[in-house]
Amino acid sequence: MGNARGVKRDFGELEQRRFAAEKLLSRGLSQSEVARKLGVHRQSVSRWAAALKKNGKKALRKAGRAGRLPRISAKQLQQVKAALVQGPQAHGYATALWTIGRVAALIQQTTGVKYHPGHAWRILRSLGWSSQKPVGRALERDEQAIANWKKKQWPAIKKKP
Repeated sequence: MGNARGVKRDFGELEQRRFAAEKLLSRGLSQSEVARKLGVHRQSVSRWAAALKKNGKKALRKAGRAGRLPRISAKQLQQVKAALVQGPQAHGYATALWTIGRVAALIQQTTGVKYHPGHAWRILRSLGWSSQKPVGRALERDEQAIANWKKKQWPAIKKKP
């Protein structure tokens, strides 16, 4: 059946369940009884019993980390975060806007590890950053002239068909 999408498995808890099964099996309970008591499938208990018989208790230990090891360390992530907080202009960019390409280049400059721009967003997400869309307003915008236009000219235009 597996886990629901986004639900992480607790490998420590799974290991404890296997060791609980080992204790129950050593007391002489059948595999079906162990499965019922632990709320697992009978085939899982059968697998655990076979592994226990072949390799002992060490076969029931957790396998360790699942998935590929990270390419950059936690210390390097903090260096990237500090560099991001400084802003793009501190790193020679003309505007104060981080693009994903700029972030990928920054990660490579800071850590020496090259990430494809399409995957650099994962690093940002792990640091707690999210995608932001800047407000699209011109620097030359004259707020007083806009307010005046809205107050005087717009009502005159609006009344006409």
